[in-house]
Amino acid sequence: MNELEPTKKHYLKWQVIALIDFVTIISFENIFYPFQNQGLSVVISWIFLLFAYVIPYELIVSQLSLTFDNQSGGLASWVRRSSSDRLGYWTSWMYWVQSVPYIVDVSNSVIVSFSWMFLGNNTLDKRMSTFWFGMLTFAIILIFILLENVFKNSLEILSLIGGGAMFIMSVLFVLLAGYSVMHGTHIATQPFNWGAFMPNFSLKYFSTTGLLIFAMSGAELAAPYIVQMRDPKHEFPKAMWLLALMTAFLTIFGTLALAMFFNANHIPHDFKMNGPYYAFSLLGQSLGLGKILMYIFAVVQAVFMMAQLAVLLDASSRVFAGDVADKFMPKWMTKKNKNGRPIHSYMMTSGLSLFLLLLTGTLPNINTIYNWLLNINGIISPYKTAWVFFAFVAVRWQTKKFKSDYVFINNRTGALLVGGWCLVFTFVCATLGFIPQEASFGTKAFDHQLLLNIITVIVLFGLGFVMPIMRRRELKKEAA
Repeated sequence: MNELEPTKKHYLKWQVIALIDFVTIISFENIFYPFQNQGLSVVISWIFLLFAYVIPYELIVSQLSLTFDNQSGGLASWVRRSSSDRLGYWTSWMYWVQSVPYIVDVSNSVIVSFSWMFLGNNTLDKRMSTFWFGMLTFAIILIFILLENVFKNSLEILSLIGGGAMFIMSVLFVLLAGYSVMHGTHIATQPFNWGAFMPNFSLKYFSTTGLLIFAMSGAELAAPYIVQMRDPKHEFPKAMWLLALMTAFLTIFGTLALAMFFNANHIPHDFKMNGPYYAFSLLGQSLGLGKILMYIFAVVQAVFMMAQLAVLLDASSRVFAGDVADKFMPKWMTKKNKNGRPIHSYMMTSGLSLFLLLLTGTLPNINTIYNWLLNINGIISPYKTAWVFFAFVAVRWQTKKFKSDYVFINNRTGALLVGGWCLVFTFVCATLGFIPQEASFGTKAFDHQLLLNIITVIVLFGLGFVMPIMRRRELKKEAA
C-alpha cells in the first residue's frame, strides 16, 4: 500500500494558478500610485504595456515553464539550464532578495487595512510613530512565517478567498462607478477629453514606468506549482491568458473609474497609502451607502494582503532553495525542516526585513515610508524580471537544444526580437527608478531617498557575493 501512496496527488486547477498569480501580480491598490505619478495618461501606458509587454511576458512564462517543467527552482532553473550555474545562482539570489521589500510593503498594507477597519479614517499617521509602525510590520512577517509552517493548504485557501474577493471588489468598483456617473455624479477629472490621456514624455514619466512593471510582473511565481497541475501543457497557458485578462480589466477600467472620483491634476498627498479607502468611501457616498463599502473593502484588502504575504514567503523561498548549484549556496541555507520548509531562508528574510525597517526609521512619517518602499520595489523587482527575458532569449537562441509543448512565436528571429525588447525595456525602467518620486530634485529629501535607494540595492544584491564565499569555506572544511 505504501508504494501506491505517492500516486495519490492533489492537483491545482488552472483557475487557482491564475488566482495565485493574480494575488502576487496586481491588486486594486496597484492602480493608485501610477495614477498619482502619471495622471489620466497612465491609461495609455497601461494599454501600451498590455500589448507590448504583459501579454508577451506571460506567454513567455508559459513557454519557459513548460520547457523546464521538471525543475523545482522556477526562474532560477530557467536561467541555470539555459546559460550557466553562476547566472542561475544570481537569478536565484535576486529573485529571492527582491521579494523582501515587497514583503515589508505588503505587511505595511496589512496594518493600513486594519487601521481603516478600526478607525474608519486616515489618522494612522497621526496615531502611530514610525518606530511602532516598523515593529508591528516586523511582527506580522514573523507571525506569517510561523503560520506557514503550521497550517497546510493555507496558501491555496488564502489565494482563493483573497484573490477572488479582490477581483470581485475591483469589478464592483468599476461597475458602480459607471452607474454612479450615469446617474448624475460629476466626473472629478477635468478636462476629461482625448488630450488629457496623452502622455508627457519626460524624465519623470519614464522614471515611474518601473512601478508599472512592478505592478504587472510576477507571472513566473506560478512556475514552481506547474508540477501540481494535471495537464500543464494545456492548462498553464490558459492560466496565463486569464491572468492577462484580469490584469487588463483592473488596470484600464480601474484607472478610468478612479478619474470619476479623483481629480488627476490634484491628488491627495497620501493617495498611494489611503487612496483605495478614499475611493470606496466616495463611491459609497455617491450611492447613498455611507462608509459601508469602505469597510467591506478594508476587510477584503486585509485578507488579500495576507494572501500576498503567504504566497511571497512560500514561493520565493522555494525558488531560493529549489535549484542552485552546490558550489554557490551554503548547505545551511538550503536546509529544510520536517515540513519541507527552507527554514533558514525564512530567517534571512526576517533579518533583511528588519534592515529595511531600520532604514525606513530615518524617514519622517508613515506615508513617506509607504511611498519609499513602493519606489524601491519599482527598482528591484524589474531587475529580477529582466532575468525572465534573458532566459527566453537564451532558450530561443538554442532552439535545437530546448523543446517545449508550448511555443510563443514560432519564428526564431521574431521571438528573439520580442524577448530582446522586453529585456532592454525592463532594465532601463529599473535603472531610471533610482530617481526618487516623492521629492523634488535638489532638496534634502531627494538626496536622502536617493541615498537610501542606492544603499538598499547595494546591500540586497551585494549580499549575493557572500554566499559563494561561505560555501567555499564549507567545502574546504569538508575536504580537510
